[in-house]
Amino acid sequence: MNLLYSNDRKAEYPASWYAATASPVDRFPSLSGDVKADVCIVGGGYTGLSAALHLAEAGFDVVLLEAHRVGFGASGRNGGQLGSAQRMDQEDLERLVGEDDAAKLWDLAEDAKDLVKSLIAKHQIDCDLKPGVAVLGLSQGEQQELHDHAAHLSDRYGYDQMEVLDEGAGRALCPSPSYRGGYLDMGAAHLHPLNFALGLAQAADKAGVRICESTEVLGVEEATPAVVKSAHGKVTADHVILACNGYLGDLNRKVATKVMPINNFIAATEPLGADAARVLTKDVAVADTKFVVNYFRLSADGRLLFGGGESYGYRFPGDIAATVRKPMTEIFPHLSDVKIDYAWGGTLAITMRRMPYLARIAPNILSASGYSGHGVGTATHAGQLMALAIQGQAEGFNTMARVPALPFPGGPALRSPLLVLAMTWFALRDRLGF
Repeated sequence: MNLLYSNDRKAEYPASWYAATASPVDRFPSLSGDVKADVCIVGGGYTGLSAALHLAEAGFDVVLLEAHRVGFGASGRNGGQLGSAQRMDQEDLERLVGEDDAAKLWDLAEDAKDLVKSLIAKHQIDCDLKPGVAVLGLSQGEQQELHDHAAHLSDRYGYDQMEVLDEGAGRALCPSPSYRGGYLDMGAAHLHPLNFALGLAQAADKAGVRICESTEVLGVEEATPAVVKSAHGKVTADHVILACNGYLGDLNRKVATKVMPINNFIAATEPLGADAARVLTKDVAVADTKFVVNYFRLSADGRLLFGGGESYGYRFPGDIAATVRKPMTEIFPHLSDVKIDYAWGGTLAITMRRMPYLARIAPNILSASGYSGHGVGTATHAGQLMALAIQGQAEGFNTMARVPALPFPGGPALRSPLLVLAMTWFALRDRLGF
């Protein structure tokens, strides 16, 4: 199954609230004929666009190939949360890689947030960037774990942007009967993800990147120089960056054993008006502690943008709105009859440890993917790290690449059915509350 075309129309953004409110960008032409470049980038999401922009600003001749439109995939469909730290808890990273590398990974995560904010400021990207992401637990035990985590980040890393929330403070922020408190991270942020991607594309185009849309890559010949092949031409380049995330397909088996695509879903309600205060009393985003995470925020026009729901297999469900409405009304029962104006799905990619997989596939081919729902900052930063590695400054890239990555059991052929079993189990745990 080719996920590039399984659930979406060719070269068209999904019918999301993001697409409906995006700042329009003219289509870029398709690749035609054979061209040469210093660097060829496959994928036009945050990773590829960031790498392209940074390389072009450093003087490289860059060609970027995107099968659909820039920002078409997870970069233009996600929850818009720019989270702190790595996707894996810092305490777990300390046990996995040791305190020295864990500290480097913390610093890289802080760099990722700063990079997104600085790119938005430098290129004047209008994407509704706002501070604040809360993480809320569904039990007293989870509340305590979140408080302990905030204390650890303060004590070990000097991070002072988190306000711990007891149950009363959590309810004052998010008046849902489900939550028992947690923390509010004002160093994190949220934004309009598609407009951020489109802003990066415009900046890259202005810097001289040759962006080619509607150009599916069919294969990469590992050689020096490498050859990237499409149906209507090829790019011969000294370096190649694979920035495909959940849409890698069969381009590289080494990456496919450790990075797996999954689907997630978001709905946008009608504008809530005064009822918005019964969802959130501050303009912040929220994620909770469920394994199948619920995440939400209010849009600029007062809608609830709610992400969640389970789906097994690579086809989107026939009724995405109903899929999302179920967890949404568990958190906000008073919204059981609210009208849903937009509902969409998207394909992201996960790894076994929920840490991104950065790898040098060949001496002149780099790959980054598997952001596991933490991609707004991490993917953008991974693009910059690969751009720096091509320039001979690989310390940050190498630190990320040293994180041990486990292959999915069964390899690409069996990983999906095995994931179904795992997700069924964790979803049951969420429902039973243990």
